[in-house]
Amino acid sequence: MDTKQTLAALAALAQESRLAVFRLLVQNGTGGLAASKIGEQLDIAPSSLSFHLKELAHAGLVTSRQEGRYVIYSADIAAMNGLISFLTENCCGGVSCKP
Repeated sequence: MDTKQTLAALAALAQESRLAVFRLLVQNGTGGLAASKIGEQLDIAPSSLSFHLKELAHAGLVTSRQEGRYVIYSADIAAMNGLISFLTENCCGGVSCKP
């Protein structure tokens, strides 16, 4: 992940509803959830949820697929790991960070 992608991901996650959506999708793994289930579990209105999912997808943190009449959203685990890796690269100058 490069700096531009990292900034987009962090900006997308720097909002309470989007962070909650992303965390819920991470908890559900690669199976993902239908948008309606996300909205129900987090009590987010469909129009707001659509906006938040679009922002997360634009940042590369969420993918979607069509299953029948439902759109299933999943966290992009590789993108999440890339973000974590970027943030922890060169952690502690190569010295063990364990207390």
